[in-house]
Amino acid sequence: MAQAKEGDKVRVHYTGTLDDGSIFDTSEQNDDACDDGCEDSCDDHDNECDDHECGCGCGPSGPMEFVIGQGALIVKFEEAVIGLEPGQSVKVRIEADDAYGQRAEELVAVVERSEIPADVNPQPGDQMEVVMQDGNSMPVLVTDATDTTITLDANHPLAGMALTFDIRLVEIVA
Repeated sequence: MAQAKEGDKVRVHYTGTLDDGSIFDTSEQNDDACDDGCEDSCDDHDNECDDHECGCGCGPSGPMEFVIGQGALIVKFEEAVIGLEPGQSVKVRIEADDAYGQRAEELVAVVERSEIPADVNPQPGDQMEVVMQDGNSMPVLVTDATDTTITLDANHPLAGMALTFDIRLVEIVA
């Protein structure tokens, strides 16, 4: 059987966990989660469910596809697939520095509520886009909101964390 190598287009199923065992992402369908009260009925795994918007935790309903070596994913994730044959699995732990880096406190800013458009009422947990001076936008997470200030965090949500992936090569796409 062929082994995956750099330059191959592959399809994989994966589950990503944190050191405490919690799952932060998966490509595997979790039917139990969908059957337990998904507000938007993900039983048919429509686009809404595939985008993790329904909150049911069921995840996408198909494997993830990428080309090994193009850098679309975390490099150590891509490297872990090299040498696998379809059907084989690997478990890889990726330290924070090789994943999304360490948290950077300089990426946390407290802004005056008056600097936010009046029709926007950010609450902790909200995702927002901030337009930088160079015109580029940056996603931020609202971590605190008072009557006078909003705290914005531009760190990746997984920054500072080691990630463990269980990866199964589904196929090498011809």
